Amino acid sequence: MLGAIFTLLAALAFAIGPFLVPDFQGFAPEFFPIPQLKPPLQPAGFAFGIWGVIYLWLIVGAVFGVWRRPKDRQWARMRPALGLSMVIGAAWLPIAQNDPVIACAMIWAMWAFAILALLRAPNLDRAMAAWPVGLYAGWLSTAACVATGLNLAGFGILDPELTALVMMATAIAIAACIQLILKGAPTYGFAVIWAMYGIFVANDEGNPDVAGLALLAMIGIGALAMVALARELRGRTM
Repeated sequence: MLGAIFTLLAALAFAIGPFLVPDFQGFAPEFFPIPQLKPPLQPAGFAFGIWGVIYLWLIVGAVFGVWRRPKDRQWARMRPALGLSMVIGAAWLPIAQNDPVIACAMIWAMWAFAILALLRAPNLDRAMAAWPVGLYAGWLSTAACVATGLNLAGFGILDPELTALVMMATAIAIAACIQLILKGAPTYGFAVIWAMYGIFVANDEGNPDVAGLALLAMIGIGALAMVALARELRGRTM
């Protein structure tokens, strides 16, 4: 029961973050030696609207867990990693306002714990457990690579467009491997597709190489996600 309550409290704290830091617009350009004013790796602003769905679905899933599965062993396996990921996430926005390097490390930690939680998600109650966690972990898969790319370009390690291509390729490889390992949880792939669509829109006119890679990613990850969805609908989960 304590694990279920901890997960719910962590989800609520996580969702409160944007209200406490309402003016966050991404890493401030001035925090980098080379200001990143319009980085090609950054998705278009509308894409970040997915966070509203992620926050709400995680809270609904946590409430369901407290209400219907407070002592379920499969749910209990998922909760520690998911709770830790969201606790880190609750502290992420204030730190991201001031230190993009630490924020980048934190988002990778969030991603790692979210993936662990997803791998441990119960076979039952998929819409309340695996699917919201999958959407969260999928977005983080791309977000962690974006944060890394912004730091690489901002500190002059790689050219911004080359950074975008390298980190997008990294995100695609990670997403493909994870989706194949999961077999189910199609929301993981759908979140990656949404992030890549945001990158595609942001680069459609000025950076055809970046936009083209984003489009290929949408097609490839989309195929894997549809296979995962078919397996879920047939009851063949992880």
